[in-house]
Amino acid sequence: MDSFYISLAFGAAAAGANVVGGLLVTIKRRWDEALLKHFVALGAGFMLGAAFLGMMPESVRLTELAPLLLLAGYLLIHFFEHTLASHFHFGEETHVEAVLAPSVSLFALTGLLIHTFFDGVSIASGFHVGTGLGVLIFVAVALHKIPEGFTIGSIMLASGRNRRAAMASSIALGLSTIFGVLCASFLEGLLGYRLALSAGVMIYVAASDLIPEVNREKGVLMAVMVFVGVLLFYLTERLLARLGF
Repeated sequence: MDSFYISLAFGAAAAGANVVGGLLVTIKRRWDEALLKHFVALGAGFMLGAAFLGMMPESVRLTELAPLLLLAGYLLIHFFEHTLASHFHFGEETHVEAVLAPSVSLFALTGLLIHTFFDGVSIASGFHVGTGLGVLIFVAVALHKIPEGFTIGSIMLASGRNRRAAMASSIALGLSTIFGVLCASFLEGLLGYRLALSAGVMIYVAASDLIPEVNREKGVLMAVMVFVGVLLFYLTERLLARLGF
């Protein structure tokens, strides 16, 4: 099957996870915070493994501009989060009282739309390199997709918007992911550039958005979950290699 259809299928699956996250928060406003945090920690570790052990080495092989593009991807998300979405912090889905102004929900949605667009770019770029890397990037992205949809849905509700707006926002994140897949597929000749830029974005999301939330929690179990995420990436990579991907 052509890599375009494969990446589109996996991108749609990742987008569906965003919608599931939004659906969960509209069904039940309060969920176990510890469970969500553990899921975020696992996703952060897997994303770091995917970026540093998978995407970064491959992008360096494909283009000598990879280090510059990695930094550009990191700074791009930093710019959007601290200008357009300067009042948004990942994790506020569990602290409803922290989000009150209606404008905050729009800022948060804008910042997450940038994230999810590059989620799609990452997935497509991975499959353009090979099925193994594509699957690994998909898993890394999917692990934080449900908390992402949960986040934006909760912020919408906390800012006074209704459940329809909460669901619409999570669907928008999913559509942004698919749009990222489509854009990346039409720029297939720039594979090295896309992969490096996406790796920088993934590093930012994992290290600057997710890890600080993990570090707020007391005890060692949450920190251990990050290492479990990295180990899970390594084991998945070995398994895919043994299967010939």
